[in-house]
Amino acid sequence: MITSQFIDIIEAATPDPNLLMWKFEDTDKEIKNGAKLTVRESQIAVFLNEGQLADVFQPGLHTLSTENIPVLSRLKGWKYGFQSPFKADIYFVNTRQFVNNKWGTPAPIMMRDPEFGQVRVRAFGTFDIQIKDFETFFRQYAGSYRTFTIFELQYELRDFIAPKFGEVLAQENIAVKDIAGNVTELGGKITPFLKPYFAQFGIDLITFTITSVTLPDEVSAHYDKITNMNMVTDMDKFTRFSTAQAIGQQGTVANEGTTSGMIAGMMMNQMQQQMNQPAAQEDIMAKLQKLKTLFESGLIDETEYKAKKAELIDKL
Repeated sequence: MITSQFIDIIEAATPDPNLLMWKFEDTDKEIKNGAKLTVRESQIAVFLNEGQLADVFQPGLHTLSTENIPVLSRLKGWKYGFQSPFKADIYFVNTRQFVNNKWGTPAPIMMRDPEFGQVRVRAFGTFDIQIKDFETFFRQYAGSYRTFTIFELQYELRDFIAPKFGEVLAQENIAVKDIAGNVTELGGKITPFLKPYFAQFGIDLITFTITSVTLPDEVSAHYDKITNMNMVTDMDKFTRFSTAQAIGQQGTVANEGTTSGMIAGMMMNQMQQQMNQPAAQEDIMAKLQKLKTLFESGLIDETEYKAKKAELIDKL
């Protein structure tokens, strides 16, 4: 609350939960001797004299007098106490934890993989921070602002996180297919590199997490193909299912479609029976040609074609 002439009560609820710091609006009025300063939990109050950081107040109720503003008294030259009024800039700092801050690689990170060679991956995650050394935070980073939000800080911190992720990923020499299963361990190895950088701003990095790693399209397609092939454990059941599905899709106008589906099923079943017997390479090549004919004739779809082709090639 501000009186008509002097400030005698100084307090401020956080106007925006995203604010890290904001200036107390004094409307250019002077502070009364003995004024009351209320600092709430998760706040710090900072007094400045002509742009120079003076006294810092922890949560609680404070009476502003020579005894409890020693730095300001010295900067003002008050040897025997001060008389009202006096001026000082007052800032409040939000010291609560700021959680679930997003980070990500703005561009794919190049890594070397023993199976695929050089590949590019992207990573995303979160980090939790809290202002611990508020004097350092104010002097090194926020002192020139009237207000300062978590969003401005996020931009700078994210620009540092992404390169460090790439460095640690290269040092660990993890195969691209193993990254997803090692994100917790990888995050733990990156954290020690990030903490000193955050600390220079007076900020404590509480938690750093990698939530996902995105593989290149060609790598994802490769593993999708392997997964699809592994799902086909009984080729005879798969053939009957495909035939029945084709019959059902044709409906009442399905004479031609039903015939095609039945023919395809019979041919696929015949091929399966032949594949269950030892065959020379020439037989396998002939089966590959027959399989290609089935595909080009539209009697089997691309997924069936690729799965059966891979199975035949494995037998060469």
